[in-house]
Amino acid sequence: MTSITIALSKGRIFDDTAPLLKAAGVIALDDPETSRKLILTTTREDVRLIIVRASDVPTYVQYGSADMGIAGKDVLLEHGGAGLYQPLDLNIACCRMMVAVPDDFDYESAVRQGARLRVATKYLQTAREHFAKKGIHVDLIKLYGSMELAPLVGLADAIVDLVSSGNTLKANQLKAVEEIMPISARLVINQAALKLKYKTIQPLLEAFSAAVKS
Repeated sequence: MTSITIALSKGRIFDDTAPLLKAAGVIALDDPETSRKLILTTTREDVRLIIVRASDVPTYVQYGSADMGIAGKDVLLEHGGAGLYQPLDLNIACCRMMVAVPDDFDYESAVRQGARLRVATKYLQTAREHFAKKGIHVDLIKLYGSMELAPLVGLADAIVDLVSSGNTLKANQLKAVEEIMPISARLVINQAALKLKYKTIQPLLEAFSAAVKS
């Protein structure tokens, strides 16, 4: 029997993926939020799930340690997508990649005057391309979390981060001033696995696709 390994991250993506997996007859036998297991068996003997950090999903799939995975477009853009087939936008874990600044910062004026901005983000590649296209000079500062703190303590003039409701920005006296792109989670498949395990992967892909459409 050809077995399939699917890489997922805990939290929102796992929760949003569960109904899609269920549509394909795949239900995890352990809850990753309460179990310490990193490899989860499922109701299908030929499918197992591995729980990895969100930013690592494309790497596990690229190198074949997982046949498939689900990762946000933000993560895939930073990774570069090498060795990955991206057949399906799952329309889950939706949010927006935004530029945000303190409430009292005049972003439009700073841009108009050609100011050099310090921007804190963990999305260096996406931010670099965005500001380069607009001809805005920036110094990028890599952070791994709590982006909203950077402008509050003078580390940065602006941040580039994912925004869902905007409540975290408001709570920290920040405002979104520019949308870079909408973000959602995508199904990614290892290109070699797609050829070698096509008969097992294709039905899963079709089940996901049908579940997304419905």
